[in-house]
Amino acid sequence: MGKETNREMTAADALKQWRTAERTVAVARRGRLAAQVAAEAAQEAADAAIATAEASKAALAAAGLAETSASKTAKAAKLVVDSTLVEIADADTETAFAEVEEAAARGRYRDAASRAAKRTDAPTDA
Repeated sequence: MGKETNREMTAADALKQWRTAERTVAVARRGRLAAQVAAEAAQEAADAAIATAEASKAALAAAGLAETSASKTAKAAKLVVDSTLVEIADADTETAFAEVEEAAARGRYRDAASRAAKRTDAPTDA
């Protein structure tokens, strides 16, 4: 009440002041509620940021473990490849020896069959 006078306030003036005070209180209450909601939203955003940071740390750790695992798997796969290549080389060698032996055996058979044919085809002096 900025102006105080010695005279009595009229009912209309008192009502006008009361309504103005009510509006001021309503605006102040809405402002307080808005500030409270903003503070709660800010707290939720901060909590979400912390959770995101923790998730990022976990993802980074998981990525590191995945990289380590992938590296170990690659090394193991390389060993399997190397071992398999050695086995292929051994199999090629065994196959070559077997083919040589098979060719020699075929030659021996042909020789034996040829000798047998000559013995049966030979005229007998009887």
